[in-house]
Amino acid sequence: MFRNILVHIPSERPVRPVVDVAVALTMARRSHLDAVAIGYESMGAAGMIVEGGGAAVAAVMGAEQERAQERADAAIAVFETEAKLAKIAYGTRTLACIPAEAGQTVAALSRLYDMTIVLQPDGARASYDNEIPQHILFNSGGPMLMVPYIHKGPLDAHHVGIAWDGSRLAARAVRDAIPFLMGANAVTIITINEEASEASSDQLAAHLGRRGIAARLQRLTADRGNVQGAILSIAAENNMGLLVMGGYGHSRLQERILGGVTRSMFDSLTVPVLMSH
Repeated sequence: MFRNILVHIPSERPVRPVVDVAVALTMARRSHLDAVAIGYESMGAAGMIVEGGGAAVAAVMGAEQERAQERADAAIAVFETEAKLAKIAYGTRTLACIPAEAGQTVAALSRLYDMTIVLQPDGARASYDNEIPQHILFNSGGPMLMVPYIHKGPLDAHHVGIAWDGSRLAARAVRDAIPFLMGANAVTIITINEEASEASSDQLAAHLGRRGIAARLQRLTADRGNVQGAILSIAAENNMGLLVMGGYGHSRLQERILGGVTRSMFDSLTVPVLMSH
């Protein structure tokens, strides 16, 4: 039932989209909401010091840590104002971290929650906040609700779309989204270039029907490079307020690298999406 929710509050980007969604969702579900904000410490200033030895480096790093903490505190203050007005049960946490540690820290924290809410990365604005969603998706062990940076107001989950390809990751996402699916007025299963399988969209619809969830099917064909575009077009045409999909990655030199469709969805998202890995 998403009774214990975490929201990441960006310290370098607008916070309103995630604050509005997180607070409203917590009110509607009578949940507990914790918010975390991270101020990022710059390592460049210390590297520029050539005189003064360790004491000078320590002084610069101490000042940088204070500035990072101030940025985190300022971000969390916006959230706390809204949380108090809404009279929800909430907690806050602020951290000052170097960027290399920030993602691992918040991902580990997110493992204690039913769901984590994050802001969609914005490739046009360089920010360490852009890296946090990927860390949470691949390392939290639970669902992540990503809110578009253009989003305004609360989450509207009356019509939920499921991006279904019969994979393990899609199945995990559907299971994680059951509270939303149970409360939706309409559910649409979207398949792109579907092939015959034991886990077909027809079978999924039958499975959901046993839970009392009436789902309709929408099957499309699309070029391989435009799968996310087809999904988002369907969402827009049908006024969907939430998408559900598996978050793909593949192991390479890094622990996890976003798969093609997931990366495209990160970049072009226009509707909130619940992702699971």
